[in-house]
Amino acid sequence: MAFDLASLVAAWAFCFSLAWGFQVPGSLLPTLLAGLAVVVPSYFAIFIALGLYRGIWRYASLHDLRQIGITVLLGTLLSTMILFFWSRADLIPRTTLIMHPLVVLFLMFGGRITYRWWKEQRMHAKGELDEGKPVLILGADEASFRLILQLQRIPSWRVVGVLDDAPKNQGRRVLGHRIIGRWSDLVAVAASTGAHHALLAVSHADQRTRRRAFELCESAGIKLLIIPDLGDVIAERVSYTAIRDVQVDDLLGRESVSLDTGGLRQLLTLKTVLVTGAGGSIGSELCRQIARFRPKEIILFELSEFALYEISEIMAIDFPDIRIRTIVGDIKDSRRLFDVFANHAPQVVFHAAAYKHVPLMETTNAWQAVQNNALGTVRLTEAISRFPVEKLVFISTDKAVNPTSVMGATKRLAEIHLQLWALSHPGTETVIVRFGNVLGSTGSVVPKFRRQIAMGGPITITHPDIKRYFMSVSEATQLVIQAALMGNSGDIMVLDMGDPVRIVDLAKDMIRLSGLPESAIPIQFTGLRPGEKLFEELLANGEATRPTLHPKLRVARCGALPSHQWAVDVHAWLSDNSNLLDADVRSGLARFVPEYMPFKVPGDNVVPLRPGNAASLRASA
Repeated sequence: MAFDLASLVAAWAFCFSLAWGFQVPGSLLPTLLAGLAVVVPSYFAIFIALGLYRGIWRYASLHDLRQIGITVLLGTLLSTMILFFWSRADLIPRTTLIMHPLVVLFLMFGGRITYRWWKEQRMHAKGELDEGKPVLILGADEASFRLILQLQRIPSWRVVGVLDDAPKNQGRRVLGHRIIGRWSDLVAVAASTGAHHALLAVSHADQRTRRRAFELCESAGIKLLIIPDLGDVIAERVSYTAIRDVQVDDLLGRESVSLDTGGLRQLLTLKTVLVTGAGGSIGSELCRQIARFRPKEIILFELSEFALYEISEIMAIDFPDIRIRTIVGDIKDSRRLFDVFANHAPQVVFHAAAYKHVPLMETTNAWQAVQNNALGTVRLTEAISRFPVEKLVFISTDKAVNPTSVMGATKRLAEIHLQLWALSHPGTETVIVRFGNVLGSTGSVVPKFRRQIAMGGPITITHPDIKRYFMSVSEATQLVIQAALMGNSGDIMVLDMGDPVRIVDLAKDMIRLSGLPESAIPIQFTGLRPGEKLFEELLANGEATRPTLHPKLRVARCGALPSHQWAVDVHAWLSDNSNLLDADVRSGLARFVPEYMPFKVPGDNVVPLRPGNAASLRASA
């Protein structure tokens, strides 16, 4: 306040004197002082009212310049009005009224910036800024500017150089830090600067950029760190201080998903939404994504008490304003489902409850997979039939395409049932969404590989050529709710899964990400397990797709649907109260899912399609 007082007085005296050629007549000194008596209180009233003195000079920035500019402008207007009302500003040169605010702005902001520079120079002299870990910045754009600005305030890091591939940027500076080379110079630069860490600071870096940075850092013997996405930082969802190690998602991830937020608000905002399997990896992330669109209520339906407790606690912390209902229930329990719909009246249903582990469901547990995945879907549609539900979204899998596993066949059976059901229930839009493996989900290879690496190996893989489609859980769930909006009733929406990934390459990436050479952890091949394929498919034989307005969503054009008798026979089979043997389950699935190719298990005698039944299966609905 003392500095600003001195600035106001000095600026007024300077501008007043300048107007008179620095030869102010003695008779005008009372006018000069009278002007000060108006200007100083006017400005200070504005300074205090707008909280100018809450800032810290040590961190003066463009934000402070903007705030000073606003207060000076308002102070000028107020003081000028008072001077004209008081004496019409007689004998005060008009140039003084114009120049004074400009000089005040220069002095006030210049003083703050000078103080910041002096403080930082003192810290350099004392070595305080040289105690942090040396780090290189990869990239020279808006992201790197914001990152360096933040790192200057974090004593644990010390920027020693910037690398960027743009030729025009070579030799230039970002906040005083010189761009000392290209990314390809990383080995030499790391050796000369003593840096053991590098920070990737590229706005919207894609998978290819992240992988290149990772491989360059690996060859240079330094550790690559990732900053949060620039959009998340600007939206204040995360802070730049949330620097983290590179994860496998970063090397396999794709471009961020663009959502039709307006349409999704219309679908979800102020609606009651039911999510079955809400405690699973897909279901729980669905709940979080849905909550972003401010529904009236989210009903979490889950069989596992612990999983339900976990997601309910997370939702209560992350979305305290959203009403959450926690329902422990079995998707096969008709009475429980009826009670949920009668008491809570959900308008949109996301059906994610499923058994999805292929080998686990293939033997011993085959009938349980049928009951949970197929009968559970039938029971859900029976409940929905009695209530005004606007939309039903079914989470399917790429393993339902030309299935060789019981799990995949049960999902395909549920798909066919839903397509037939949608024809007779036009009041509820029914959309089926297919996608592949989700990184880090329950049963995924990623957590398994992490455990095996932590134990020193070996990493076990079924086959050296096995490939799978992967996407992050957030991308998958965002595309699911986008597909829910865009799909018409009965549509099978297919997500763009990108290119399939060799599981061997995934394992090697995870070994390297752990800081070890590939040779440090042995890899063993154990052979394909029951029901597994070498390659997953997203479309069955005879299916084609048509594009949608969203680049990552397509609609499958499926073959003819079976007759009504098929649905009657399936319902009778699913309602069998006996615990069928695995061979009987495969025989039954082969009857009702024509494209199912059962995995050959010793002792099985899978009954082929009967001629009469085959005809009914292929008849058009």
